[in-house]
Amino acid sequence: MKRRGFLEGFAAAQAAAAAQAQAAQAQTAQTYERKTRGLSRLTIKRVYPIMTAGGSRYTWVFVKVETSEPGLYGIGSASNHHQAFTVAASIEKHMAPFWEGRDIDRVDDIWFATNYRNYRRSDTVLNNALSGLDMALWDIKGKRAGMPVYDLLGGKVRDAVPCYGHADGRSPDEVSDGVKVFLDKGYRHVRAQMGGYGGGGMVAPGQGKRIPNGFAGPAFDEEMYVEAIPKLMEHIRVKLGKDVKLIHDVHEHLSPTMAVELARRLEPYRMFYVEDLLPPELIQWYRNIKQVCSTPIAMGEIFTNPQEWVPCITERIIDFARHRVSTIGGITPARKVAILCETFGVRTAFQEGGDNDPVNFAAACHVDLASSGFGIQEDNRWPELVHEMLPGTPKIPDGFAYVNEAPGLGIDLNEAMARKYPVANPSGREDGFTVRAIDGSLVRP
Repeated sequence: MKRRGFLEGFAAAQAAAAAQAQAAQAQTAQTYERKTRGLSRLTIKRVYPIMTAGGSRYTWVFVKVETSEPGLYGIGSASNHHQAFTVAASIEKHMAPFWEGRDIDRVDDIWFATNYRNYRRSDTVLNNALSGLDMALWDIKGKRAGMPVYDLLGGKVRDAVPCYGHADGRSPDEVSDGVKVFLDKGYRHVRAQMGGYGGGGMVAPGQGKRIPNGFAGPAFDEEMYVEAIPKLMEHIRVKLGKDVKLIHDVHEHLSPTMAVELARRLEPYRMFYVEDLLPPELIQWYRNIKQVCSTPIAMGEIFTNPQEWVPCITERIIDFARHRVSTIGGITPARKVAILCETFGVRTAFQEGGDNDPVNFAAACHVDLASSGFGIQEDNRWPELVHEMLPGTPKIPDGFAYVNEAPGLGIDLNEAMARKYPVANPSGREDGFTVRAIDGSLVRP
């Protein structure tokens, strides 16, 4: 009898606990319903591109996403200097009809649906268009939640975003003077180049042993370059000491063996990193570099497909993943790259470049602020007219980028002002990315 009484009491306690849990669950559901009852389903009403030269030489493509809630919209970056008109046409003719009417909250689902619909995924134009939409959706999500995007990504893990500046000059003294200018402004990281990409290895027009009636322009010589750049870094270290964190961009100009040799020669100068020693087609050679020296390597600014950067990160053959957020598809993949970097001990170094725009920079900074896998952010500065055209553009007063703390990305676009500065038609000429050797053959940019 005692045993039966105990079992009956135990069963009654279980039933009471279950009823209590059910009541609590119902109360939670009612609370959630009360909190969300005022938020109607939000859909994409209209998507369209906005092209502008920004009052200067820029070739910018922005995406504006209007929603079914009057007055609520988002801004994203789809900029691509070399294919701007193609990207804008893709957004207007192909992507907008596919996106309009979709649920604004389903960011990941829209991202993958767009990629799969294209079938041949992760091409450059698709990624740019998708980046514009993706940033705009995160912008809207933040505005709707009343929070900056970095809060949606988990909140700040740093107070501001450390950036690196760009010092250039025609001689080691000019370069070191340029580095000191940034140090005096508060920067700790500075990229040092001597005459732009390939500088230190450029044979002046008409000089050197040339083919008669052949190529007469500035020509790149990799042996000359590999001799000059370590001497430049030595000069900077002697003149400015060990505190400055030095960066250098090779821009993929070297053959594999010479890339290995340059990395080895730079090891004594404690580089923060050396960027793009090799092109994406030759990433297997990074393993050779890791075998002979500890010079840190950054790579990835022209990657578009995740299958390019995943092995570099997971196999730890690079030290910094260097992608442009608007090239890989927006904030959605950028935060995944940052998490992957954190997992494998690699760091991010999101790319900017002189052709990049403030919306992309703001998006990168929001990911940087919320990422423990962060390493460094390339800086970018724009004239006052751009700050007027894009109010809320992040500023870098002291070597650190500060985002606008407003909800969303914290940046807006004066559309009427942007349209006053149309993008110029492409010239069709070879540019700085088309480098040639002394025999006239192309060098990888």
